Amino acid sequence: MRLSEYAEYDATGLASLVRAGDVTPLELTRLARAAYYEVNRHINAVIEFYEDAETVVSADGGLFYGVPFLRKDYGASEGGRLQENGSRLFKGCRSDIDSYFFCRARAAGLRTIGRTTTPELAATVMTESILHGITGNPWDLARSAGGSSGGSAAAVAAGITPIAHGNDGGGSIRIPSSWCGLVGLNPSRGRVSGGPNNQDASFGLSREFVLCRTVRDMAAALDAFSGPHPGDPFVIVQPNRPYLEELSQPTGRLRVGVARTSWGAVNLDPEVLHAVEATATLLEEMGHTVKDIEPIYEPAEYSNADSSSTTAIWLEEAARATGRTICSDTLEPVNLKRYQYGRHLPLSHARDVQEGLRRMRFRVGEAIHGFDILLTPTMPIVAISHGGIYSGTNPEISLEEYVEADTAICQYTGVFNVTGQPSVSLPLAQSESGLPIGVQIVGRFGDEATLVRVARDLEEARPWNARRPKIRAGNG
Repeated sequence: MRLSEYAEYDATGLASLVRAGDVTPLELTRLARAAYYEVNRHINAVIEFYEDAETVVSADGGLFYGVPFLRKDYGASEGGRLQENGSRLFKGCRSDIDSYFFCRARAAGLRTIGRTTTPELAATVMTESILHGITGNPWDLARSAGGSSGGSAAAVAAGITPIAHGNDGGGSIRIPSSWCGLVGLNPSRGRVSGGPNNQDASFGLSREFVLCRTVRDMAAALDAFSGPHPGDPFVIVQPNRPYLEELSQPTGRLRVGVARTSWGAVNLDPEVLHAVEATATLLEEMGHTVKDIEPIYEPAEYSNADSSSTTAIWLEEAARATGRTICSDTLEPVNLKRYQYGRHLPLSHARDVQEGLRRMRFRVGEAIHGFDILLTPTMPIVAISHGGIYSGTNPEISLEEYVEADTAICQYTGVFNVTGQPSVSLPLAQSESGLPIGVQIVGRFGDEATLVRVARDLEEARPWNARRPKIRAGNG
């Protein structure tokens, strides 16, 4: 298999070739390494390609038999591997915990061969850090790949691997998927276990999953990673059938709520609005009932969902464990300000955050109860240039300014981390300048099945696989 051929396959397709005996897992790993050498110097997405990648062990068979996989340098961990969280405070740290997520990855046949960039502490919408530098968008290197799963997004878009690990606490899978032209699902709260050490992380806002290029890979990943484990705080309703089988099921007629207005302080780009309107028209032509919806929450409700107090405790524990001091030499400007703010919050702060999240879930739930799915922009704008107000490395920005900016740009994503609903960004459009535009579909809590079927319908009606970025493996 040539490198250009490898880069065109999705994960499901590569696994089929392995099962048929047309290629071996070792050959795929070597192709991934060749892709890494070819494109990573341009995009800076993979910070470590494992020296022992060719000898990584995974289960024979499985939905993703033999497929190369990458781990985001934050969240779900591999025991014994470096996990630096994009931060100088954690430089050289290795995890002693094998997460359930990566146990399931191996059982599904995935071969984890390296780790990808993340902004420090996965805290910003741009993947750039003092420790590992700036990750470029394969569609336009002058623009951000998004964050915080931007390294994984850039690596998949550029063809290093067809699928990669990410996590999402406010849009961190969907944002880079939108800006890099990928399929990015944030599953329902509780669908994918964060165990054994991080169940229901960050007040229940954060979930682990993947970034990929096709809906069938998304469905297969749901089958591979979903399921409860002992110690999970609750067990979500389980699916009626495997998610891959949903690809052959009828969608039925749905009630669709469409967001055509801004939900925050960043104005909606006309090209993004056009993508949403074109998708709404398409859904209507498919027989669904479409109705406009107004903003469903106030930005202050989301910005008040602040985890600074618990983050400060975590950082102090890390500093003691590493023998380092929390200062400008170990934390970037915005995270240092967040730490200094969080360490002085009263003990009642966490209780107030939980109550604020409860009220927000109730208000949003009442507002959208009459719809089966929602259609929104993923991001209000296309990929932005590096640096500026959204960067955690910017020493000029105050914490208040940063929080306001982050709330504004994540206006369509973070709210569904609060409600726990599944939401997927689909690469349904492009700007006139050739940048991807993601459109978000949001389902009812626990109803990933409907999202799989709707995403399948949209992929079939507006296929995106032929659109590929300038920087990609095998492109010469």
